[in-house]
Amino acid sequence: MSKHSQATRALKRRLGPAVDTSEQGCWAASFDSSKISFLPEAVITPRKEAEVGVVLTLANQHRVPVTVRGRGTTLMGSAAPIAGGWVIDMLRLNKIKIDDEAGMVHAQAGAKTGEVQRAAAQAGWFYPPDPSSKEFCTIGGNIACNAGGMHGGKYGVTRDFVIALRGFLPTGELVEWGTATKKYAAGFNLRDLWIGSEGMLGVVTGAVLKLVPAPAARWTLLTAFADETQAIAAARALFRLRVQPAICEFLDRESVVCAERATGRPVFTGQPNRAVILLELAGAASEVKEVSKVVLDWANEHALAHRAARNRDEAEQLWQVRRKCSGAMFELGDTKLNEDIVIPMRAYGKFMTFLAGLKKTSRLAIPTFGHLADGNLHVNIMFHRADADESRRAEAAVERLMQTVVSLGGAISGEHGIGLAKTPFLRIQHSPAQVAAMQAVKRALDPKGILNPGKMFEIYEVWKQPKLAVHLPWDHK
Repeated sequence: MSKHSQATRALKRRLGPAVDTSEQGCWAASFDSSKISFLPEAVITPRKEAEVGVVLTLANQHRVPVTVRGRGTTLMGSAAPIAGGWVIDMLRLNKIKIDDEAGMVHAQAGAKTGEVQRAAAQAGWFYPPDPSSKEFCTIGGNIACNAGGMHGGKYGVTRDFVIALRGFLPTGELVEWGTATKKYAAGFNLRDLWIGSEGMLGVVTGAVLKLVPAPAARWTLLTAFADETQAIAAARALFRLRVQPAICEFLDRESVVCAERATGRPVFTGQPNRAVILLELAGAASEVKEVSKVVLDWANEHALAHRAARNRDEAEQLWQVRRKCSGAMFELGDTKLNEDIVIPMRAYGKFMTFLAGLKKTSRLAIPTFGHLADGNLHVNIMFHRADADESRRAEAAVERLMQTVVSLGGAISGEHGIGLAKTPFLRIQHSPAQVAAMQAVKRALDPKGILNPGKMFEIYEVWKQPKLAVHLPWDHK
């Protein structure tokens, strides 16, 4: 008999077939992309938003832990039910409605981000937040982790597009934070408190999101540099020209080699072992034409080589360099610590110097790529989990990485959140007073501690745990 069997029976009486207690159903909801598994006692798939309130009311009464998930694409263990209990699967709450006149989209939490983007595009609008798992991840999950993506430097991240939220407190009470208006100053801004809270303060069931006009033109340029230091210096020179690319992706030499092996062709013929920056301009046709001339002058001055796409098909070929590099990194080790850190632009050079030193002292491959326009870099510490010495070196490397990031004025996470995997580093980023303030908010909104317990504040050394040998559809995207 399970710990919460009485509560689960009461839940089944209320929601019937929406409650799954089968071994197969519970196993499928036991892990996210961190691949650390904790078996829940039941999985609930609501078909109506009000059913989420029913689940939370019962959970709060019986003190049943509740974890909320979309597709489980989070890499940090945020959707892994470490305390067991119940999992709410939001995928059936997936309606999307475009308000063409207002330039907004009404989306339920289970709607896929890619589908929201396509619905917006069909109406002539653009929804910019674009995490790499956008064809799988959900709007609710994006809000929970404040997801970003390659467009963050110019357009912003999920928080910048949330107008209003609808959902339930841990007590099961329905709340709405904001309305579908462009201005709102009526009371405390609890909407932003929920964004990035990783499902610990409430359950989002629906959102009103801002749209922007779809860009009329795009232009893509791939540039090569002798090393990471020169690439970073060139990027800073570009930003000083007041050029604001829609995308500015950086790949170090290790990442480029991985991409070349994956695609089977060189990035630049005759230019081996180069760091690259991949740029995309977007906007009005006249604006893109004018700014592209400035960018070409910059590339002629700073880059060893550059190649512009003549059409969208060629642009897509250039983007394969970025898309293929992450999955190909597993040639360098069977385990990846994917640390999405943020560095202030003024500290780019110091960080690259530190990273070069970290590779030498750790004797590990650490391919790094990311979004230079907003400083969000993905530092991938690669090692073989069965090798005890490599594992120790990886652990030491990630500790040094986080300490250095904070010392440079950066952030230990830009878009992945804390979840389980970054719990050892939260107190590097935040003072005891700051952590205590966050915990006070948690207690105020969730006095019985039922929502996503065990996350963020309690230290969990995820890299030391065995991982499931499963392949998820969005792996290596």
